[in-house]
Amino acid sequence: MRGLTTTIRSLLAAGALSAGLMAAPAWSQEETIKVGVLHSLSGTMAISETTLKDTMLFLIEEQNKKGGVLGKKLEAVVVDPASDWPLFAEKARELISVNKASAVFGCWTSVSRKSVLPVFEELNNLLFYPVQYEGEESQRNVFYTGAAPNQQAIPAVDYLMNEEGVERWVLAGTDYVYPQTTNKILQAYLESKGVAKEDILVNYTPFGHSDWQTIVTDIKNFGSAGKKTAVVSTINGDANVPFYKELANQGIKAEDIPVVAFSVGEEELAGLDTAPLVGHLTAWNYFQSVDTPENAEFIAAWKGYTKNDKRVTNDPMEAHVIGFNMWVKAVEKAGTTDPDAVIDAIIGVSVPNLSGGYSTMMPNHHITKPVLIGEIQADGQMETVWQTSGLVVGDEWSDYLPDSKDLIADWRAPLSCGNFNVATGKCGGKGIN
Repeated sequence: MRGLTTTIRSLLAAGALSAGLMAAPAWSQEETIKVGVLHSLSGTMAISETTLKDTMLFLIEEQNKKGGVLGKKLEAVVVDPASDWPLFAEKARELISVNKASAVFGCWTSVSRKSVLPVFEELNNLLFYPVQYEGEESQRNVFYTGAAPNQQAIPAVDYLMNEEGVERWVLAGTDYVYPQTTNKILQAYLESKGVAKEDILVNYTPFGHSDWQTIVTDIKNFGSAGKKTAVVSTINGDANVPFYKELANQGIKAEDIPVVAFSVGEEELAGLDTAPLVGHLTAWNYFQSVDTPENAEFIAAWKGYTKNDKRVTNDPMEAHVIGFNMWVKAVEKAGTTDPDAVIDAIIGVSVPNLSGGYSTMMPNHHITKPVLIGEIQADGQMETVWQTSGLVVGDEWSDYLPDSKDLIADWRAPLSCGNFNVATGKCGGKGIN
């Protein structure tokens, strides 16, 4: 009897062990799939980019709970390009050549993205870029999950013009490619709407700029001409803190000269005194305050992962959620992480966004997104004051610049071109193809 009992116990123990093994993901014996994370964790852009690194670690952990990808565990490889634009290229090469990353999620500024483009093209790897940018680009190895100008900048100007009656425009930006090109597009757009050149003031400042007294005085004087004036801000990084503070110091209120910002979101506001910003506007494709079941579930999971109820969500985070899930779906569709196969498989892939709809990867490697205008609240959240009725397709080449209006991108065969000129019928008329 005792021997039988021992046998039964052994069988029960073996069954429990077997059940435990079945409950865990059945990983392949092969090595993990490496996922590169290329975001600044130090320097002027760390205020914005550090949370995107955390987002990727969270997404990878969640995917591993579901069984990984193709039966393999995902492994994050994190590097710090330290807000040093040439270093982005060096770190990208390290991720691909040394760490063997199957795809890379990263960059924030356009100058960092421009720095790494030749690396991804040369080594034939994939970059998922999660931040609003200036357009005028479509590269085979890059997927642009942030907003193009027609998904953020132009709708913001339309809102100010149509809803706020703005007639004079200050285009204020940090001195690099994204603000310069975006403002070039906006200036052409405003002039096409009948705005006189003398009613447009353009100003650029370096990264980390801190002395805003003279510039804000100029804005105040520009807005005293009897016409409703607004600031369209492409100021990036930690320079936003003294900018808004100086607006308040000089008594410029949102109802007098509203600022609509493209680079200020919940993450940037989380560590600031929001009093100087209340009532000013932001334009994004997602706000933490969006009231959908999908968003509520994501926020709860994010706070659980970070073990911090004060951690916020923001637009570039959602872009990484969309891009990562598109990559996973495309890899599973292709049955491989091979970049060429994933590039072919990902076009047309749709995944849920956090606003309650589905975003789709289009043939130009841009995605469909809703556009939201939000008013900054005292708690650092946004109250949506306007949004598009549906999703907007990202336009890679601006219709308002003479050199771009005839260009399209379509990475499907047989065209497979990032800058096809519909007027000449030729590929490669401009930019990166």
